[in-house]
Amino acid sequence: MTYLTEKSPSEQVAYIAQLMFERNLTDIAGGNVSVRDGDDIYISPRYAGTKWHWHLDPEDIVSGPVETNKLIDNPSFSREGLSHIAVYRSFPEVNGIVHAHAPNVLPFCSLEIPIEPVIRGTQKYGVLEYHDHAPEYSQEQADSIVEKLRGKEVMMQKSAAAILMPQHGIFVAGKDIWTAIDSLERINTNAWCIIARKILLDN
Repeated sequence: MTYLTEKSPSEQVAYIAQLMFERNLTDIAGGNVSVRDGDDIYISPRYAGTKWHWHLDPEDIVSGPVETNKLIDNPSFSREGLSHIAVYRSFPEVNGIVHAHAPNVLPFCSLEIPIEPVIRGTQKYGVLEYHDHAPEYSQEQADSIVEKLRGKEVMMQKSAAAILMPQHGIFVAGKDIWTAIDSLERINTNAWCIIARKILLDN
């Protein structure tokens, strides 16, 4: 039996992308998944949601060196990929990233309300804040995400750190892809708890 952690980087990205969608942690509209393996990045392709509905095969995964722009020149390169590359270049402790349109997180993003940890499983992430407003898919957005992750190196080395994206979604950078997807689900559940608590207390 092959453990999930023993899969190739391309297999890991394809698996996590489909799992993220099946567990309702993102939508058809977008998101992306990436893994760093040595000097290379492996990332889900552009339109993975809208054209593939997240049912990706390992050969669909786009890969290239971390430190060159070869990956960016690939026509299948994910639109959010600039942020992935910027984080990998800035934080050697990060080896897995997920960006998602998590349904319970999106209401907060629509109002740009920080997400406080209200359950034990999310205390380690602290209060989740937003990167600065910047054009979507831009280098400015990537730079802002990097800036907001600074100071969270120990957190990313041990587990993961998350940044909220104004009116967009969530960006999670982890020590590996398994920690990143675990953190995404914990944060999505935490967001649901905040919403549910408000409903319960108002009734």
